[in-house]
Amino acid sequence: MSDAAPFGVYVHWPFCAAKCPYCDFNSHVRYGGIDKARFLAAYLAELAHFAEASPGRTVTSVFFGGGTPSLMAPQVTGAILEAIAGHWTLDEDAEITLEANPTSVEAENFKGYAAAGVNRLSLGIQALDDASLKSLGRLHTAAEALAALTLARDCFERISFDLIYAREGQSLDAWTGELTRALGFAADHLSLYQLTIEDGTPFAALHEAGRLRVPESEAARAMYLATQELCDAAGLSAYEISNHAIPGSESRHNLVYWRGYDYAGIGAGAHARITQDGTKRALSTLRLPEDWLAQVEVRGHGIVSDEPLRARETAEEYLLMALRLVEGMDLSRFTALRGEPLDETRLDALIAEGLLTRNGARLTATPSGRLVLERLILELAA
Repeated sequence: MSDAAPFGVYVHWPFCAAKCPYCDFNSHVRYGGIDKARFLAAYLAELAHFAEASPGRTVTSVFFGGGTPSLMAPQVTGAILEAIAGHWTLDEDAEITLEANPTSVEAENFKGYAAAGVNRLSLGIQALDDASLKSLGRLHTAAEALAALTLARDCFERISFDLIYAREGQSLDAWTGELTRALGFAADHLSLYQLTIEDGTPFAALHEAGRLRVPESEAARAMYLATQELCDAAGLSAYEISNHAIPGSESRHNLVYWRGYDYAGIGAGAHARITQDGTKRALSTLRLPEDWLAQVEVRGHGIVSDEPLRARETAEEYLLMALRLVEGMDLSRFTALRGEPLDETRLDALIAEGLLTRNGARLTATPSGRLVLERLILELAA
């Protein structure tokens, strides 16, 4: 591993076989298919643009997200990884993750992704019973998910999978039983998300109409606390609010985000943070894949927004991300970024309330504080 600051490359594949009703990610269904050769050429062009904007970096992680990257041909994945290694130095220990759905069709490509250079797979299992999977709009069955997980173990060094809890009609007992079963299949990492109703999604419309009822806040809180207890007992403690790992198996790419380091973002709807001449810049690309493709073919990139972040914005973004981590944030780094420290009176009050702890220059949210993290961040950033 390089001693330089981590640098990640995020590759967004915005296509899905179907749109899940809870999802507000930039994902699109194209039943007529896409021109894969044109899109690959566009990815390679945008990579070249980002490499020119951030030369000489050592890439410590690559993350293929979506959408559904497991709809991407392994040859496309390999070509993108070859381009990344050609533009930058690819760390010999780089973590290369691909998100996948566990349908039998997509699982057939696992060996191809591994041969292309992917060494970590993240499976979107989401639930372990077929009725829940159907209500979540998933196209796989629980049996397919477990079969894909077994196949993944034979192909990849590291495996993570996602589950969603606090689903409609789910009781605490049902969730703890499901999680206990899931932990029996877990490898080194789990992502466990509470179902949230996102604006603009079909679930939001159903919820507003009273046709979708999720557990009340206290019931969801009990599920969250039970999740921590069960995962701790299984040796996969939380290192971030929704992410659990065996020590040493944390997602290195996501830690790039949460620790406030730079990353390139490639593809329709991707975001990036690139430091140039001492100023961190926030970049994003066009969200509609066809618009992104057309702009890349004309301009060499699909960037639609490129804004310098003020010192206060950079510091507050670090605060927002780092407090999600169990390791917390470095107060001295925050002060250096913002040019002034956090308000000591406000800080002392939150510590006295049992929501924060301070150990030297390290500030962390307590377990109680992580339950009200939004409040903590608002008060600290004020």
